[in-house]
This record gives sequence, C-alpha cells and structure tokens, in this order.
Amino acid sequence: MLEGKGMVKETDMSPKMQIHAMASASHALDLYDVYDCISLAAHIKKEFDDVYGNGWQCVVGSNFGCYFTHSSGTFIYFALETLNFLIFKGTSS
Repeated sequence: MLEGKGMVKETDMSPKMQIHAMASASHALDLYDVYDCISLAAHIKKEFDDVYGNGWQCVVGSNFGCYFTHSSGTFIYFALETLNFLIFKGTSS
C-alpha cells in the first residue's frame, strides 16, 4: 500500500479526491507490474469513471509530456514509487 511514498506535484482536486487518486494508484501497483503502465492507467481510469462518472483520463509513466484542458477540480499529477501519474476529467465541448 501507499506507505507515505507519494508526492503531489500539482493538483486542483479536493484533499479527499487526492487521497482517493493516490490510494487507487497504490492499489493498481499491488495488482499489476510496475512496467505495465497501460494496465495501471486503465485500472485507475475505470475506478474514477465508476466513482465520479465517465470522462476520466489517466496517464502513467516515468517520462511523458502533455497538454490538455480539464474540468475544474479534477486534476492531479503525482509521483508514486518510480512512476508519475496524471489523472483528470476532460471538459465538454
């Protein structure tokens, strides 16, 4: 489990949702290999879709760039173990 090794780099999520994001990532790391970033991201995305409604996106890896628009209060970027996690809900056009 988490064991205090996570570090939030940027967020506009509520503290409760931040804890859920990091716990979900930690749980995914318990289930999947650290190199299986696609399965890690899919697991987190599905959990957030189930709990907070559809439209969530998740990127997991050690080196990536991104540029996106998100709904207010739904963005977090954090590090856990050797990976970075980006979770956000896209905006409706």
